[in-house]
Amino acid sequence: MSPARVKISLFSIYLLYAILLNSVGAVILQSIASFGVTKQDASLLEAFKDLPIAFVSFLVASSLPRLGYRRAMTLAVAAVAAACLAMALIPAFLTTKLLFLTVGASFALVKVSVYSTIGLLTNDAKGHASLLNLIEGLFMVGVLAGYFLFAAFIDPAQASSTAWTRVYLPLALLAAANAILLAVTRFPPPPAPGEARLAQDFKEMLALLWRPSVIVFAISAFFYVLIEQGVGTWLPTFNNEVLRLPPAMSVQAASIFAAALAAGRLGAGMILKRMNWYPLLNICLFCMGALIMLTLPATRGLEPRADISWFNAPVAAFILPLIGLFLAPIYPAINSVILSSLPRNLHAAMTGLIVIFSALGGTTGSFITGRSFARFGGETAFLFSLAPMAALFFLLWLLRRVINLREERAPDVS
Repeated sequence: MSPARVKISLFSIYLLYAILLNSVGAVILQSIASFGVTKQDASLLEAFKDLPIAFVSFLVASSLPRLGYRRAMTLAVAAVAAACLAMALIPAFLTTKLLFLTVGASFALVKVSVYSTIGLLTNDAKGHASLLNLIEGLFMVGVLAGYFLFAAFIDPAQASSTAWTRVYLPLALLAAANAILLAVTRFPPPPAPGEARLAQDFKEMLALLWRPSVIVFAISAFFYVLIEQGVGTWLPTFNNEVLRLPPAMSVQAASIFAAALAAGRLGAGMILKRMNWYPLLNICLFCMGALIMLTLPATRGLEPRADISWFNAPVAAFILPLIGLFLAPIYPAINSVILSSLPRNLHAAMTGLIVIFSALGGTTGSFITGRSFARFGGETAFLFSLAPMAALFFLLWLLRRVINLREERAPDVS
């Protein structure tokens, strides 16, 4: 087995899914223009992507070691290659829905497999946290690449054309290349799954919810994703309605948030090799709160300007998205902490719970921020994010305490 080749496989797969999972906004925009669907119908694409992730994770996460992580990822990217090819050859809204259904369902297999494989490649908690942050950081690099890739295939002069669907040809090739790379890469064997049946696999996953550390982690992950999705989803609207930026510039400015997330995760991957996760995450939460408290007052009373540009835009347009720099390390770090505290044969089941609670937190965060935005305005909606940040301060302390108590009672648990 070559650990370097295994890591390259994981990096490449996550890059592919970063582009596809975060293309929903661009695809919704183009579907309305090209396929003549309503905004209400186009908005269903988000559900076609997210619901299969949670559903498939619940169904198969704990039983994936039986199939094998490499085999599961190979099946996933092969299905995505076929779906991308179909989208390029048969452009239609039905094909689009099937594409995101395939992407969501297959990502559940990929995320569980990737997270579980990380546990097999690393020997201690710091190494686990570092590699997980690096992979999640590269995911955000893929998000940024996706913006430019889709933009390159969109012709503003032919808004109703389906020519933009040609973007799925290189994506199909990337997926096929991933399948080939997986086929020729030898992965570390998963833990022996035993002879339990599917019903027993479900019981094993649900039994994890009785562990205090898992309960605290699940609530922590829920609040983290609530913050990330609440800010990330509504930042373009905030830029437009509060900072008074033009629509196109509002979207471009929101990409700073994705870039900050990428930089934060890649940087944390290096820092966590030398620093304990708990003080680092508390520093991050403090900086996030400080950015919000310092930036939001500067957004009051702004008026639309005809000559607005990057050179005279409100400073908040550049500073507020930097929340992503400090938000970024939290999710991979707490995932690593909980996975490192459990035996490796439970990593697949735990990752299934991670995906499920993350999906619930993302949906809730977007909903709450949207409702608050409509009722109280963008400044107040973003100010409300201080509440889940405060909750995370307490939950991180509780998570560290519970895990330390567990290690004191069973120091041999890895």
